[in-house]
Amino acid sequence: MSYRILPKGKARLRLVGNGGTPKGKILLPGGLPMFTGIVTDIGIVRRLEQQGDLRAEIQCSYDVDGIDLGASICCNGVCLTVIELGEDWFAVEVSAETLSKTNLDEWGEGRRINLERALKVGDELGGHIVSGHVDGVAEVVSMEQEGDSTRVLFRAPEALSKFIAPKGSVALNGTSLTVNEVDGNVFGVNLIPHTKVVTTWGDVKTGDAINLEVDTMARYVARLQSSAS
Repeated sequence: MSYRILPKGKARLRLVGNGGTPKGKILLPGGLPMFTGIVTDIGIVRRLEQQGDLRAEIQCSYDVDGIDLGASICCNGVCLTVIELGEDWFAVEVSAETLSKTNLDEWGEGRRINLERALKVGDELGGHIVSGHVDGVAEVVSMEQEGDSTRVLFRAPEALSKFIAPKGSVALNGTSLTVNEVDGNVFGVNLIPHTKVVTTWGDVKTGDAINLEVDTMARYVARLQSSAS
């Protein structure tokens, strides 16, 4: 069975329930779990241990009885697999490759991080399609108050700038945000007070490294344009 949604373009999503995959999950092409960039909890890194890969225990407000081993949780924009559960925490493993491509190498015990569980059938698609596969790390260039909101400028890797457009969407540290302006590889967003309260954006400062995932639809459009030329 297939399921279609049209948030900002066309994407075929697949309902799954066989072959060992939890029933009711929605997968992107390639079997990837789907997120929306709407942060549903702020986790706290309670313990880090190097065991070949980095093992991280993350305290959360989720009902851990409803989390399966092997479930996918987006942690600061990175899709990670649950390998162990505690009373109020879950554990994940982070590979050296992931550490080298994201800002997770800056995690320390007590660090607050954005969390989102994988989308299920019936959940609201409040943001945009997010895979949890970070494309690169952006740098916070400046932060300025504009009324009650905060205008933030980021410098993206040059190779990703072609996928970022005004009024388009990006996922930054796992948060779906709308791009206000673009100048070369520098782009800006506005953070309203609510966003800063319910996510970790209230902790961010100039110079911070931010996990960036460009809009999946922008990638598809770029590929189609490349094929047509």
